[in-house]
Amino acid sequence: MSGFGTVSIGEAARLSGVSARMVRHYEGLGLLPAVARTESGYRQYGDADIHTLRFIKRSRDLGFSMEEIAELVGLWHNRRRASASVKRIAQKHLGELEQRIADMQSMRSTLAHLVHCCHGDARPDCPILDDLAK
Repeated sequence: MSGFGTVSIGEAARLSGVSARMVRHYEGLGLLPAVARTESGYRQYGDADIHTLRFIKRSRDLGFSMEEIAELVGLWHNRRRASASVKRIAQKHLGELEQRIADMQSMRSTLAHLVHCCHGDARPDCPILDDLAK
């Protein structure tokens, strides 16, 4: 990516796929270095800022927490990093995702069973409510 020069926050948001509000939020969290400002105080974002915003967006899309993203951004900018550090973060996140998926599959299975057992007619008895009341 190159050739954007410096752009306004709205254009940086459009180019990165992140809302202007989130751009300000990420800047406030320190995920972006302090950006240049015009004489009138408007933020000006360069190519590197937009690239970092895209990195953050992709990380969010993969479900990384803001704390993990901060660590990943730091590692990404550190050319002397050990890839083992990056892998450790990704493996931890993967394990958390796998656990959440297993939990959701269990919930789905239980709910599917309850829906199957409920007659869904005019009778008042309902195995779904009975199970929820346990």
